[in-house]
Amino acid sequence: MTQPRRSFQIGSGLFIVLGFAALAYLATQTTSVANYREGASYVLKARFGNVGQLKLRAPIKVAGVRIGSVRSIVLDATTLEAVVELAIDTRYRELPDDSAAAIFTSGLLGDQYVGIKPGGSPVMFEDGDEVVLTQSSMQLEDLIGKFLVGGGDADRPAADTAPPSP
Repeated sequence: MTQPRRSFQIGSGLFIVLGFAALAYLATQTTSVANYREGASYVLKARFGNVGQLKLRAPIKVAGVRIGSVRSIVLDATTLEAVVELAIDTRYRELPDDSAAAIFTSGLLGDQYVGIKPGGSPVMFEDGDEVVLTQSSMQLEDLIGKFLVGGGDADRPAADTAPPSP
């Protein structure tokens, strides 16, 4: 029996190290902490009935461009709604005060983020204002349930058109 060559051992070790380095790079690039610096910002608040899996430091986007991050998520004890603080970069002060915020998912099973759709008001948000128009997170389980329960309704005859029973 011959011993494995030293070059084969070194090559195998190098391959494993490069594999772990690639995994670490992918992990940092696909999370919400990648490539975002926290600069001067102003804070908006938004209330949601359900934030799903929204996390701290999740991106806030307008037209697909990151303009800030989620600063905090707390439960309002009186209304039982999630209050989300949105830290918006001061470069993006021109958000109309009738803009709407919604929670979206990146891809099918990706991280969640807050998307803002600008309104048309001439009045802009100020630090500490609240986004009134919000849409909660869509839960995958709810969508599947609606599809399964409501999916066969089109094939089923309506109750008033069913033939009378004998």
